[in-house]
Amino acid sequence: MSDIHFGTDGWRGIIARDFTFSNVALCAQGVAEYVVSDGISTKGLMVGYDTRFGSREFADEVAKVLTGNGIKVYLFDRPAPTPVVAYNIVKFDTGGGIIITASHNPMQWNGFKFRSSYGGSATSEVTDVLENTIHRLSKSDIKSISMNEARKRNLVEYINPMDVYVPQLFDLVDIKAINESGLHVMTDPMYGAGLGYFPYLINGGATKLCEVHGEPNPFFPDLVQPEPIKRNMTHLSKMVIQNKADVGLALDADGDRLGVIDERGEYLDSLQVFALLARYLLHVRGERGALVKTVTSTSMIFRLGELYKVPVFETSVGFKNICPIFIKEDVLMAGEESGGFAFRNHVPERDGVLSGLLFLELMVKTNKSASELLKDIYSLVGPHFYKRKDVKVQSRYKEEIKQRVETMRPKEIDGKKILKFDHVDGKRFQFEDGWVALRFSGTEPLIRIYGEASSPSSVSTIIEGLARMIEVA
Repeated sequence: MSDIHFGTDGWRGIIARDFTFSNVALCAQGVAEYVVSDGISTKGLMVGYDTRFGSREFADEVAKVLTGNGIKVYLFDRPAPTPVVAYNIVKFDTGGGIIITASHNPMQWNGFKFRSSYGGSATSEVTDVLENTIHRLSKSDIKSISMNEARKRNLVEYINPMDVYVPQLFDLVDIKAINESGLHVMTDPMYGAGLGYFPYLINGGATKLCEVHGEPNPFFPDLVQPEPIKRNMTHLSKMVIQNKADVGLALDADGDRLGVIDERGEYLDSLQVFALLARYLLHVRGERGALVKTVTSTSMIFRLGELYKVPVFETSVGFKNICPIFIKEDVLMAGEESGGFAFRNHVPERDGVLSGLLFLELMVKTNKSASELLKDIYSLVGPHFYKRKDVKVQSRYKEEIKQRVETMRPKEIDGKKILKFDHVDGKRFQFEDGWVALRFSGTEPLIRIYGEASSPSSVSTIIEGLARMIEVA
């Protein structure tokens, strides 16, 4: 129980070692006690899940505990992306929701996410309460009934998660124009919860769409992990080239992140996609509103804020840090380095399906290819190149490395003069033509080193230079 901690996006653990039915039940009991004490238990809770090992069964376990506490459960009848759960929470006006998913983690993992009544990530204050509640619970505190009993008491209702979500997408995106455009699109849901969404939405018109890895497979074969980053998108890249497609779109395993391949088979990184979508909303659609970025996301957003005279807010990594701003301010778009983007008039939650549809709409409305769009934005804000290095950290070295990071005050990295540094989240150093940052992952045993600069060689230099400074090879 002491290992149950809610990081940047919920609690995750190795299946059968940490992530067990017993621990999931404790988490569910903790949520039940929280919503009861907060006075929102009468509104019920949404429960969704992804395509990982045992996710449906773990979701049932959650439902048994919640209904055992007298809380009505709206239980999905099929796997669904995290943003679909989020939107259903809002439409059904529930007190929040629980999602069984480990997002982009490797196949051995599963996870437990709690979403608040507004559909977004719970704040740190809420997750702290949940953790403290869970840690004081024992198995004898768990209240649980069978699913049959829950049905008899009318405490569980099975729902099709697409029923309210799909109409929302038609309200936000010109899907008709996409279907009539004649684009050739390849999609890759990476065997995850987003499979079938793009084919369902884009069909019956001149546009041709082909989905790869479009069946559930919790082994995530051919992928290091189901995350839409370059190393996991080589198959999609080949398929785009072989099929002479106009674009490739990939989702992570719980469908809240987007990856893009251009018509040449080249990977567009998440920072480039963020800037392209933000400029589309500002320039082509003519919308105005604040932009929100995390510290490890692109500085192009600051430049767009200046050009289009809109405010830009910067937060620590994690949508739980973005949500409060999204709710308080008139936010047009928010995004983070991981490829998760959220939009106005929706939920304060990353949505990979919506992001992908907006990228297609961008191509259709401008009549430009992905590579042409990238050239356009570079002509506006200058070239920006990004790189991330993930390094596994053995637990016995973690504290030593943390100490080294805390005390480091370099004046230069690999010959590049540091103009300023901050520690909003980890450490970030800024140079004349870019920045490099380091932080410990909140969900995995990793150190992440991020960088953005005006050339590929420059960003590689600062990334590797910082890695050497902390003796991470």
